[in-house]
Amino acid sequence: MNKFADFIARNQYSHMIILAVLLLVILPLSMDIFRLNLVGKYLTYAFVALGLVLCWGYGGILSLGQGVFFGLGGYCMAMFLKLEASSPENTAIQSTPGIPDFMDWNQLTELPWFWEPFHSFGFTLFAVIAVPAVFAFIIAVAMFKRRVGGVYFAIITQAVAAILTILIIGQQGYTGGVNGITDLRTLHGWDIRTDEAKYILYYINALLLFICLFVAAFVIKSKLGRLLVAMRESEERVRFSGYDVSGFKIFIFCLAAAISAIGGAMFTLQVGFMSPTFVGIVPSIEMVIFCALGGRLSILGAVYGTLLVNWAKTSFSESFPELWLFAMGALFIGVVMAFPNGLAGIYQRYIEPILLRMSGKSQDDSPATPGPQEPTAKENSPEEALTDESRTEEERKHA
Repeated sequence: MNKFADFIARNQYSHMIILAVLLLVILPLSMDIFRLNLVGKYLTYAFVALGLVLCWGYGGILSLGQGVFFGLGGYCMAMFLKLEASSPENTAIQSTPGIPDFMDWNQLTELPWFWEPFHSFGFTLFAVIAVPAVFAFIIAVAMFKRRVGGVYFAIITQAVAAILTILIIGQQGYTGGVNGITDLRTLHGWDIRTDEAKYILYYINALLLFICLFVAAFVIKSKLGRLLVAMRESEERVRFSGYDVSGFKIFIFCLAAAISAIGGAMFTLQVGFMSPTFVGIVPSIEMVIFCALGGRLSILGAVYGTLLVNWAKTSFSESFPELWLFAMGALFIGVVMAFPNGLAGIYQRYIEPILLRMSGKSQDDSPATPGPQEPTAKENSPEEALTDESRTEEERKHA
């Protein structure tokens, strides 16, 4: 146990290694494929929480519309998968073969122009990152160049999420409407619905998450990370120091959007559909809760917070479906009021000191005697030595 505590205390990557062992070894070996697929779905939300750590925790930019970028990435991947599932052979019974079924139901006779590029898997991978990033860039430039921030920016992102949800639902012939894009079966002929495919997609999802974690850690430890913290604490002081504050905010907001979009694409691959319910206000606020509970200043805390909240959501909703929303609200309020830094703050305040003390004991070469050890290397000062000598002489005279 002491060796484990020493490893935790000394190795800066130890927490990342522990998370890797948990996700890549322990959970796949201890869970059936159904539960493991649920964990994979939860991990896709962790991408959004990770992006929120960067833009909210370090940059001070609270976005209540991160579900928009999650949904855009998911829809880009879903469009490619839907086109593959809508081959003329598979849609021969439709009035217009070769187009998605919801387009045929809405009496469209040809594929819309913006669907055409998604026949290419390479373009789809590019669009998964580019489309949300460009959309985030437009929002960020419009807001940050005008120095709009704080509560006003949060409200605007929430409004964007509501508008995009209404737009997707209203354009049923192009987006699938409220049902979304469903019945996604294969990826280049590879059936993604089998158990083997679910295992492979889970590991791909976990590896992509670790890549994003390393990118986030690099950003935090770089000069950009220090500037983000400085902007969060005193934006005007950074601006007066000669830095382009709006440029840094635009970059970190776009980076968070791109990371969230990767999670959306992996969600589509693992779950097999994408709908506007993951784009709106409610899922966006839930993702903020994941980040807050895990710790908005901890990239690993965001992952653990996402897993914990969704595990609790699944457990509560299976037993008490009517009470889950109240339970999540109470959990969020209680943790934020008692522990503002979330699970990461609890770890740093209570658990890490214990591990440090344990690692200190394991390094001690003193003899194993019960009770607290006194320092052995302490030497007496000259004054203390003279006092001791005089005491011994007086004792001899009295004797």
